[in-house]
Order: sequence, then C-alpha cells, then structure tokens
Amino acid sequence: MKYSVSPVVRVAVDVKNANDLPKLVEGLKKLSKSDPLVQVITEESGEHIIAGCGELHVEICLKDLVEEFAKCDIKKGDPVVTYKETVQAESNQMCLSKSPNKHNRLFCKARPLGDKLSLLIEDEVVGPKNDVKDRAKILIDEEQVEEEYVWEKDDTSKIWSFGPNNNGPNMFVDCAKGVQFLNEIKDSVEAAFQWATREGVLCDEHMRGVRVDIYDVALHADAIHRGGGQIIPTARRVIYACELTAEPAFQEPIFLCEIQTPDDVVGGIYQTLTQRRGIVISEEPIPGTPLVNMKAHLPVGESFGFTQALRAATSGRAFPQCVFDHWEQMSGDPMEAGSKANSIVEEIRKRKGLKVGIPSLENFIDKL
Repeated sequence: MKYSVSPVVRVAVDVKNANDLPKLVEGLKKLSKSDPLVQVITEESGEHIIAGCGELHVEICLKDLVEEFAKCDIKKGDPVVTYKETVQAESNQMCLSKSPNKHNRLFCKARPLGDKLSLLIEDEVVGPKNDVKDRAKILIDEEQVEEEYVWEKDDTSKIWSFGPNNNGPNMFVDCAKGVQFLNEIKDSVEAAFQWATREGVLCDEHMRGVRVDIYDVALHADAIHRGGGQIIPTARRVIYACELTAEPAFQEPIFLCEIQTPDDVVGGIYQTLTQRRGIVISEEPIPGTPLVNMKAHLPVGESFGFTQALRAATSGRAFPQCVFDHWEQMSGDPMEAGSKANSIVEEIRKRKGLKVGIPSLENFIDKL
C-alpha cells in the first residue's frame, strides 16, 4: 500500500544497559513490522533511529517498543526533523574535477528542477519507469513545469538517472554534444550521483529538486585508467561543487494543521501560531455551530510541544490535527554565519559527528 504520509520526525534510541542491546534490535524489527508507517534506520554512526509522522506517533511507537517489543529500559534523544538540501539558481561557473590519477576530467553545472516537477517525481507521474516520449511531453509543457524550468527537447531523452534510490526528485542529465567514451563512464557516474544525492554536501541530508548537467569530459584513452575507482569519487566531488556554486538552500517539511475551535478563542490560536512561524491559510465557520474550522501551515521543526501550547492558550478548547503537507524553501543562506539556516547546518553536523562548518568549495573543484 502507498501511504500519503511521510516520516519526517526522527528520534534516536539507545539502551540504558549495554547488555540489553540485542533486545532493542529485536524490538525494533518487530516494531517496524507492526506499523507500516514507521521507518527504523541504523545510521553509519551506529545510532538506531525511529522515524514517524509526527510527535505523537513517535511517542506511541516508543511506548510500544518499551512495553511490548523490547521489554527493556531505553533512553531517547531529542526529536529531530529531516531537512532536504536544494539549489536556487544555476551554477555561477563551470565546475571541473579531476580524478585521483589526474587523467580524467568532468565538467558539470547544477540548476533547480522547480517545485512542480519535484512533486510530479514524488507522485511517480514522472520517473525512470515512464515512456521517454510521455516524459518529454511533460517536461517541455509550460503548464506542468514552471516557465523558467521548461526543458530543452534534446535533454529530455538524455536523462541518465534519478536519485536518490533511483526514483528521487533529482536528475542527472547528459548535455554533452559528441563526446568520446561518455557512455563508458555512465555506470560510475550514476553510482556517484546516487551517493551524492543521498548525502548532500551541507550536512549529509538528502537532496531535492536538483538537476546536474554534464557538459564535457576528458577521459584517458586506456580503459584501465577510467575505472569506477577513478570516476566515482570524481563525479561525487563535481556534484558537490555544483551544489555549492548554485546557491544552496534548505527545504523544511511543513505540516497542514487543522484546528476546530469555538470562535471566542481564535485570538489565542493566532498568537500561538505566529510565535512558531505558522501561517493561517483559511478560517471557515461551521454552519449551525459556534465552531470555526481553521487551517494553517506550520513548520515541522516548530511543532514540538505545539499541542500543549495551543491547549494552554485556549484553556483546552482547541484540538489540532497535523498531517505532513509539503516541503518549503527556508529563508536564509546556509553559508552565511549567524543565519537560521546556518545554525541548523551546525546542529546537524554536530549530531552526525561531522567536521564543524560546511566544507569549502576548494575541496571539490580543481583548476584547469
């Protein structure tokens, strides 16, 4: 079955007593079988992560885990929100990376796909399973894809891969004209593209809505010197360089929050929402009752403790229902020290045990 909810809230769990670790692992397996919406992930750092659809959902999962499945004491981390990395403009320069043996060069640029197209890919309207002609019709149609992101007819038949997981909302496109040996490195470049889109350059989060175009390659004539070991790390570096030169930004998940409430406490609700960057999108009275049905967009990152705050502000008369609605671009530049986006990068990097600070462009780009 396909569910319309995506797991956006994550909590790391660990055992209090080291001897109980096998119990926890077994319990997590049972938990993921018992609830189709929970994702249980083991990070490379060895953390066990439970991802659910909201604060309440994750709490219930943890309760089940302790009482039913694992039957041992666990300690849980703070709830964390998944972000996606994206780009806002076309790369401001052609990015060149050389392979470790200096015999191969890749020239690429990145640009945004646009929101509508990202959604079409996520809804599986556009994807690797489509017929090439049907896909081309959608990509060059101004109504389906936003005007500034309309594709060239030639490029639509040269999509190498979608990523991450071969069906995500990022594309790798071959824009090269008559280049030798290009098809021989296709598999290596695709592997690198999957890897790079799964772990973006800012803080190892998934990328979303990024299109990487390869314009030119200079490859060694001998096949031994252009194997996967040379091409994969090079392609990954050039994709990172493209992301850093194309105004990188964050997308955060947004809840659609429906609140049913008596109309005399609406003021308190507006106040609670504004404190948490929420935006009210509609407010309709329910005919024949003194109730109002309000809809608002609330960033998932601000939704922890929202229910309690709302009840406190309305003395328990408002009931929120939150479901994941869409991804929205975050304001602020992640590269600029002191901005909100930058503090998120620092937090995530610290949590994942990565080096402090975004890696600089010099690490990924080479001189001619």
